[in-house]
Amino acid sequence: MPKQIIIAEQHQIAAVFSEDQIQELVVATGHHQIGDIYLGVVENVLPGIDAAFVNIGDPERNGFIHVTDLGPLRLKRAASAITELLTPQQKVLVQVMKEPTGTKGPRLTGNITLPGRYVVLMPYGRGVNLSRRIRNENERNRLRALAILIKPAGMGLLVRTEAEGKPEEAIIEDLESLQKQWEAIQLEAGGTRAPALLNRDDDFIQRVLRDMYGADVNRIVVDSSTGLKRVKQYLQNWSGGQTPQGLLIDHHRDRTAILEYFRVNAAIKEALRPRVDLPSGGYIIIEPTEALTVIDVNSGSFTRSATARETVLWTNCEAATEIARQLRLRNIAGVIVVDFIDMESRRDQLQVLEHFNKALKADKARPQIAQLTELGLVELTRKRQGQNVYELFGHTCPTCGGLGHIVQLPGDSEPRIAPPGPTEVPDRFVASTPIRETRMPAARVAEPRDSYEGFSESSFEQESEYGSVGLNHPSYHEIGDKNRRVRRRQRIGVPGANGNTEPRMPSSPMSYTSDSDMDIEPDGEMDNNPGLPSPIGSKPHWAERGERKISKLDPIKPVVEPPEIVSVEMNPDEQDVYALMGVSPLIRLNREVKNQKSVIVNVTLPGQVPSTSNYEVEAPPTTSTTPLPRPRVERVERVERIQPIDNSPEPWGEPVVEPVSTPAPIPRKVVPPIQSAPSVPSVQPVQPPPVQTAQPSYNDDAANEITTRRRRRRSSATDSDSDY
Repeated sequence: MPKQIIIAEQHQIAAVFSEDQIQELVVATGHHQIGDIYLGVVENVLPGIDAAFVNIGDPERNGFIHVTDLGPLRLKRAASAITELLTPQQKVLVQVMKEPTGTKGPRLTGNITLPGRYVVLMPYGRGVNLSRRIRNENERNRLRALAILIKPAGMGLLVRTEAEGKPEEAIIEDLESLQKQWEAIQLEAGGTRAPALLNRDDDFIQRVLRDMYGADVNRIVVDSSTGLKRVKQYLQNWSGGQTPQGLLIDHHRDRTAILEYFRVNAAIKEALRPRVDLPSGGYIIIEPTEALTVIDVNSGSFTRSATARETVLWTNCEAATEIARQLRLRNIAGVIVVDFIDMESRRDQLQVLEHFNKALKADKARPQIAQLTELGLVELTRKRQGQNVYELFGHTCPTCGGLGHIVQLPGDSEPRIAPPGPTEVPDRFVASTPIRETRMPAARVAEPRDSYEGFSESSFEQESEYGSVGLNHPSYHEIGDKNRRVRRRQRIGVPGANGNTEPRMPSSPMSYTSDSDMDIEPDGEMDNNPGLPSPIGSKPHWAERGERKISKLDPIKPVVEPPEIVSVEMNPDEQDVYALMGVSPLIRLNREVKNQKSVIVNVTLPGQVPSTSNYEVEAPPTTSTTPLPRPRVERVERVERIQPIDNSPEPWGEPVVEPVSTPAPIPRKVVPPIQSAPSVPSVQPVQPPPVQTAQPSYNDDAANEITTRRRRRRSSATDSDSDY
């Protein structure tokens, strides 16, 4: 089938297209590339693993060479131990056979090879070898005889597949250019100080054409005019001075970048994803690991076949074709395990394996199918040729560390998200605090107030306390028992603006909070309000206000329910007795309340309708300027208690006669004297909700006892206010 080669020389990337799909990528990036020849220095020899580390100029990682890859050094000396072949500070001529991966350095070899268009020269090799892809026996005999005649003495020669059908002159010319290249390398190695790079394929276009161009290529697109000229020159040199027929060579002139125009970048993004959809509706999952690569096949939504057997067979055959393409595209090497859909028939298994083997023949990395296990797993290996797509275009996620999961341990309300960067992932996260710049404990220095909005001095003291513990310590949660996570209490029903700069230390929703904290928005940004005084130095520390930390296992209630209002009927005598004894009126309630600590008791006289007041306190209009504290006191209850205080010159023993039918106007008549009464401040500091009383109905016989009873109740009510 026809192919197209897209060359982006500016980015050192080339792509091979077939049937509008990218089959293979060629990328020349990295500090060490396959085929580079170095003059290295042996750093140390490890006899325990029969290997040595060679310095090739990389300050971070040294190259690794095994005793089986020493090549000429092993042939010259009849020794088996690596300590007898290599010594520290010894100069060696090595070539990169595997690029560095992760923390591993490049794999080196002493068997130098110089690849050409038609032949591969092996200066330290022996004999003549031919490519296995040359099927014609007559052509194999011709090329073998030619290679024996032109092979340099003391060297080896490998005839490539591209030499099939080519004239002898072109093959000889290619070999002569390789010999000149080897002579230049030897000359440079003799006068260069180690470590040094001696040879590299700097011409990216020549490398792509040498490895990818073939008779089935009908179009080549280049992103530069100079690259277009070099492509024509190389092809003419390899074809006897003429451009190959049926080949179209284009220069990309569109404004859109060549990688975007031909959707190369989109194909790279898709290659980084684990899921690959199949044409029939199935899909495959590709998961690379450190040891091997696992591929799983699923039928998905494919149900067009008549029977389940046909569905499984069709999906497995489509998956085999797509897996072969993905291995080349992603450049996956090493051990590969494919989990096809289970097939009951042995005949179907062999058919899928045969189809899979045919699809793998187009791969130049020579993948080999090992076996089909008893569990239905297909095992195969593929030779490593450069870095895979994950190493070239992928980077490890700083949040999950490459796992693809965010850790959420037992007791955590939200997943633990690590800050970006190579630092250690902390074990303590508070969900209610916004994301800020990460600071190491040693770098915490006090700065001016203007640069820290929403923080107080107590917050800096708390940070310094945690900094002394060491949050990056692996066992910091065991030091000082500071591993408890807390959250700031959410205020309910307070629409005030956020004017206070509370420290960013969350508190328990069940802890006590003073009334001055009611103007804090729980989830808003904490900005300083210039109209309000700064809380620094005036507001006590959270530990002094009685807040307590709760462990991770304590329930966190995000919403605080409003207090429950209940009504209890009691006559005045019962009210006096309960007040003197300090007994709560809740014991007279004939039902249970949800929370006895959060309830407001409305005490009424028998037969009186319970008050529906919202318990808001109204300050006196003129005299009193002191804000009334919570809980709020009803107006009727206040007027009734202070009503006996009268500045009129009435005789002490003379009773006050009031009409029985109109008891309501009595509070209104005595309201003005209350504003100037000297005993009003003693009634204001009422902490809990007081017992509310109402004006009782009096008959004519009890009219003479009103004044005396009210005076006695005034003294008892003043003493009982502290008990409710």
